[in-house]
Amino acid sequence: MTVFPRKYPVEQSEPPLSPRETLPTMYDLPSENPEEPGLPDEDHDLQPALLRRTFLPPNYPPELVFSGSALNLYYDVRHQNWYKRPDWFGVVGVPRLYDGHDLRMSYVIWQEGVAPFVVVELLSPGTEKEDLGETQKKKNQPPTKWEVYEQILRVPYYIVFNRYTDELRAFTLLSGRYQELNLTEPRIWMPQIELGLGLWQGEYQGIERIWLRWYDAEGNWIPTDTEAALQRTEAAQKQAEMERQRAEAAVALKNWRSDCGN
Repeated sequence: MTVFPRKYPVEQSEPPLSPRETLPTMYDLPSENPEEPGLPDEDHDLQPALLRRTFLPPNYPPELVFSGSALNLYYDVRHQNWYKRPDWFGVVGVPRLYDGHDLRMSYVIWQEGVAPFVVVELLSPGTEKEDLGETQKKKNQPPTKWEVYEQILRVPYYIVFNRYTDELRAFTLLSGRYQELNLTEPRIWMPQIELGLGLWQGEYQGIERIWLRWYDAEGNWIPTDTEAALQRTEAAQKQAEMERQRAEAAVALKNWRSDCGN
């Protein structure tokens, strides 16, 4: 059963309901493209950005790590106009930039030669069933996301996160098929890249909520570049304060000895 009830249109009430309860979303209104009910919401911007900023596998140099969000992923050389658009995906072992300086406009699997290592889909009303593999391929139509990730690209880890219920589900390939992992806690360790993915309660971009982010072998959350810079600043300030205290103590000791000598 869907966890995203449609709410539009809403009858007027007295007193009026809040705009959050009454205003239509992209999922309630029609779109020019019937295959895409609307543009991504704000979560589909912020959450992938946090994943990208903390996806730092220690066993791969940064220049050989790439991640994309809402980027066309072309997967079949025989049907070169077929693509999927994962909410976020991470690849290791490919150059971060084309020719060392150019940004990608898409990810073309038959050119790159390396499939994503992990794909994350953020559940939304328009894609929930397909994200969870509950839709069937239609005749003469491209395969579903699930079929592409599982059977064509053979992505080792497929992660689905529902921010409305804070539910994290993880699937891994076993004998060529996705098997759901039995998570005793909302964390998935991926030994091949020496990173784990889990749910973190904290503030990102001024918003306090549960986020999906990467952690290291010690269970520490990988800091973003901004967080790392702040940590370095705080460490430098702490070191400076310790040195100041040591200098004051040394002066005090010198004065005490001088007083004792008198």
